[in-house]
Amino acid sequence: MSESILLEIAVFNIESALQAMNAGADRIEFCENPQEGGTTPSYGALQVLAKLATTPVFPIIRPRGGDFLYSTYEFESMKEDLIMIKALDFPGAVIGLLNSDGSIDIDRTSELVEIAGAMEITFHRAFDRCNNAVKGVEAIIQTGCKRILTSGQVPNANDALPILKQLVDQAGDRIIIMPGSGVRANNIDHIIQTTGAKEIHSSARKMFPSNMIFNQPTMQEKMLFTGVDENEITAMLSKISFNL
Repeated sequence: MSESILLEIAVFNIESALQAMNAGADRIEFCENPQEGGTTPSYGALQVLAKLATTPVFPIIRPRGGDFLYSTYEFESMKEDLIMIKALDFPGAVIGLLNSDGSIDIDRTSELVEIAGAMEITFHRAFDRCNNAVKGVEAIIQTGCKRILTSGQVPNANDALPILKQLVDQAGDRIIIMPGSGVRANNIDHIIQTTGAKEIHSSARKMFPSNMIFNQPTMQEKMLFTGVDENEITAMLSKISFNL
């Protein structure tokens, strides 16, 4: 584990979480449904991982894919999911809510932070869809969130280094700005050095073939699943350590 730079890995199943822990990840963002950009894991998966985790795990609370403008019922489900995650003793959770005009939903975010209590709350890449990044940082600070995961409002963090540095400087010690999206061993040190970020996020995503011996050929399916590349995680950690 790095002394100064923390590496968070996003995973989409229990096995990937355990592999990322084994590779040395400092923290895990636990999701399901990678094709939707990550949604709340099932209760069963949360229960199992809560018992197995050797590294801090922050489950995402996102009731569906698509935008981050939630109905009354969706917000109620988010509150119930947070209460469940808190009861399972996870140390943190990941959320993100916007208003229809693209501003940060301060009221609902604050309500979730209050429910979380001592749990740390990360505001995820819903931030990258907000209408003003500078105002968005200040709004999220008001809610009590501990960090913001952002790619700098573009798909790949490596393409937004000046903006990310600006956000890190703006945030100061008030909130953590955590660059993520497209982070790999071949650019992680440059992203850290350029932005001054103290935490960084990657999925280290890799597609794996099915272990099925038989696959019905008439279905014409490849049956790939999303996992993590342990070698990539190890390589990123090595780059971080080398550049301290």
